[in-house]
Amino acid sequence: MSATASAQRRIARLASLPAVHRAFHWLHLHQPQLRQWQLEIVRIPAPTFGESARAAWFLERFHQLGLTNVHRDGAGNILAELNPDRSLLPASYSLLPVVLLSAHLDTVFPAGTSVEPVEARDSPRIFAPGICDNAAGLTALLAIAASLRHTGIVPPAPVLFAANVGEEGEGDLHGMRHLFEDGSYRDRIAATLALEGSGTSAVVTRALGSLRFRVTITGPGGHSWSDYGAPNPILILSHALAEVSKLERPSDPQTTINVGHISGGTSINSIPESATALLDIRSSDSRQLAATAAQVQQLFEQTVASASRRCGGNLAPKLGIETIGDRPAASLPDHSPLLQTLRAVDRHLSLRTEPRLGSTDANIPLSRGVPAIAIGSGGIGGGIHTLQEWYDPTGRETALRRILLTLLDTAALAATPSHEPLHPYTSSTP
Repeated sequence: MSATASAQRRIARLASLPAVHRAFHWLHLHQPQLRQWQLEIVRIPAPTFGESARAAWFLERFHQLGLTNVHRDGAGNILAELNPDRSLLPASYSLLPVVLLSAHLDTVFPAGTSVEPVEARDSPRIFAPGICDNAAGLTALLAIAASLRHTGIVPPAPVLFAANVGEEGEGDLHGMRHLFEDGSYRDRIAATLALEGSGTSAVVTRALGSLRFRVTITGPGGHSWSDYGAPNPILILSHALAEVSKLERPSDPQTTINVGHISGGTSINSIPESATALLDIRSSDSRQLAATAAQVQQLFEQTVASASRRCGGNLAPKLGIETIGDRPAASLPDHSPLLQTLRAVDRHLSLRTEPRLGSTDANIPLSRGVPAIAIGSGGIGGGIHTLQEWYDPTGRETALRRILLTLLDTAALAATPSHEPLHPYTSSTP
């Protein structure tokens, strides 16, 4: 039997189990509860590096749901487990593989941003910064945990739930990075499903890599008249950026360079002491990403060196380049069991699988060879990363079924990696 046929057979059998039907029914009946959770989540500000209040809310919810080993790890991630019946497990239980289901806590909006949601009068739509990215994903994380607990589904392998920090911007995926580099589960995670925003058919299977730099040019500064001739960091930086803009960038693999922020100087009649630019370089290929970053750095070095030759001595400008972000590029192999599972689930639910390229928490496990996807949490959204962000939960239930079936089959595969899993799910009173 082919791997595709095998996956389809497993999903059909899994979806027919009474316990799974009860979980689907729970998700159907509790849509108002999910909306309420989402409103509560979005009201708690969670800028990157400032997620502690929202994290505390999740810590309480995980406890209320009766998950085990609920705790905050060293990076600030909130973690909890849903475990098989330990009486049926070997003494080496703590070494068993786990399946990670995650959603990031942080938003792109700085502290002080008003995040009070506004509910539309004539539609299910909700308006609020962060309501879709990632209050929708966080709501789905709770929905899956709650449906499993309230219907008594016991997984054949542990499921690790994570409300993680630091996905956005300069967070540089540090919550997920901690899980895979320093966390206590780092050697046990067999697969990862990262819940991200809205959508039902799309799935991120290719990790878009990025390198981010803070480039600073400094000089002695001075008065615009009396010190005229001293190196001007803003002009030097501008010249270097103009040269960067001329670089030829390949379309295959697609590679981009963006300057997102420039700062420097104090007044119109002062030669600035420093000028800074933030650069973002992206590519779907890790080698091309590194090569483009090297070209950009070389241009800055050449421009500053040229300015130094003109000035000389103590007036010579200096260059500083600081790496502030490093998201690795990677991809999920087309033959991966995780992707075969998802395709079988989509076929069962009459959905079209739409593989995408994106920069998400899935970048970290994919770069380490751990099967991972970033998957939408249902509904539709818009205005992402703007103050006009909105979310409509219509259709969310189908996406939650998609997540649930994918998670359960992946847990079965993790528990029985050497042969065809029989979906040994049992039901118990939570």
